[in-house]
Amino acid sequence: MATYARPVERLITELSKLPSIGPRSAQRIAFHVIRGKKDDAIGLAEALKEVKERIKPCVRCFNLTEAEECEICRDARRDRTAICVVEDPYDIGPIERTAEYRGLYHVLGGSLSPLDGVEPEDLRIAELVERVRKEETKELVVATNPNTTGEATALFIAAEVKDLPVRVTALASGLPVGGDLEYADEVTLGRAFAGRREL
Repeated sequence: MATYARPVERLITELSKLPSIGPRSAQRIAFHVIRGKKDDAIGLAEALKEVKERIKPCVRCFNLTEAEECEICRDARRDRTAICVVEDPYDIGPIERTAEYRGLYHVLGGSLSPLDGVEPEDLRIAELVERVRKEETKELVVATNPNTTGEATALFIAAEVKDLPVRVTALASGLPVGGDLEYADEVTLGRAFAGRREL
């Protein structure tokens, strides 16, 4: 038998599907929404609906955008000879905040993890290689997460482009092994960019 009314139980269930939100956190968030203003709850619901209806991957780099190409790809001031390879769109924000990098990006959509069933064809590696062949790319900055799957992905990418005229670098030390870019502060990430190394 349910503890709460059906709509409350449904809200808790849906919230608990979010990453890092367990049943207790989902319950706290649900009651925060219930206690809050109706306009705030409706605003949240509309924002969720809008993001699912309007946001899509950039046709060039696979960052999130409303248009065909994202703002970064459309920005003529960006360095077109460099592509920074990241696992997910949310990795771009911390890198941009460092103000150390002014090139383009390529979002893989994850990292290689055969144990989890993530193979090279499940990521946007083929699209990356095609970009390097067609565009004026001189450097690939591989900014995958400093963990086992991120390192494996970086090495795989380096092997895929080894016969192409492109310099492949990785972020320098300063990022903790086993950590995620999403949680790195700007100073640490900026130093890692400044000291990137050949792969």
